[in-house]
Amino acid sequence: MALGSKKMLNIYILDILKEYSDVDHRLTQQDIIGHLRNDYEMDCERKAVSRNITALMEYGYDIVNDGGYYLESREFEDSEIRLLMDGVFFSPNIPVNQSRALIEKLRVLASPSFGKALHHVTSLSAIHDRQNKQFFYTLQTLDDAIGQKRKVALMVNAYGADMELHPRRKDKYIVNPYQLVAANGRYYLVGNHDNHDNVAHIRIDRITECEMLDIKAKPMALVKGLKNGISLPKYMAEHIYMRIGPSEMTRFRIHQDDIGEVIDWFGKDITVQKDTTKPGFLQISAVVNQSAMVHWTLQYLGMVEVLEPEGLRAEIKKMLHEASAAIDA
Repeated sequence: MALGSKKMLNIYILDILKEYSDVDHRLTQQDIIGHLRNDYEMDCERKAVSRNITALMEYGYDIVNDGGYYLESREFEDSEIRLLMDGVFFSPNIPVNQSRALIEKLRVLASPSFGKALHHVTSLSAIHDRQNKQFFYTLQTLDDAIGQKRKVALMVNAYGADMELHPRRKDKYIVNPYQLVAANGRYYLVGNHDNHDNVAHIRIDRITECEMLDIKAKPMALVKGLKNGISLPKYMAEHIYMRIGPSEMTRFRIHQDDIGEVIDWFGKDITVQKDTTKPGFLQISAVVNQSAMVHWTLQYLGMVEVLEPEGLRAEIKKMLHEASAAIDA
């Protein structure tokens, strides 16, 4: 309970309307006076409540008086709050305690009716057991470094057999950060290891001890694959699994009923043609990271057949042969 000040009366009334009112929960002036007394230890007359609500309405707040006062519109609709909450609930990157804190911050932006919706949501936090407590600090540091075009020093970690994170090497990596991206439910840093000339993708939830250095980052033009900068939609369509390596024009065959899966992964910047040799099938052409294409094809085995390039087709065939031999052994 906070002791209130008369000068803040209109703010307190607005907060009360935000927290307690909606079309199904209308507040009388007496209700508001009760909340002022309980929440802020403030006594108030009905005329003061009416006067301050009028002032709030004149200022632009969408307050309705119809059998009681309620806030009709908010900064976020309940459906938007639910979408944001689901993103937090099911993110494998956000540590559990920080996830709960974010959910609570989002909850207070919603209407009183929204609390009921939370009973139908189950968090995946217990499954992921997210343990990198530095996640948000790392995210902020990287964002600052990208904005200021400065290098960062950081530890890159990996899970050991004990299912705990351990540094991959003793010393920190010096990295040139260029872009933060989200792919397949994970956050990645697109950058460059300072002593290499190619692109690196680093899982942000695997980064610890991140610090911005007072050294200018290497220009993207000096990094293979980034000489023309980053066109994010194009880059993400080519790197569907955030794997490094070359991107090449790839042609593959799918049934026409499966075109939705292709669009989900590659977007619409693809070439689609009817397959003249197989009725009901389509041939798709797209520029794709070749390592990612191998894994995507194996994921949708039975739905997709790679036609070109021949080297990629041969690699997939070899992997399938080795897998079959391992099963039969």
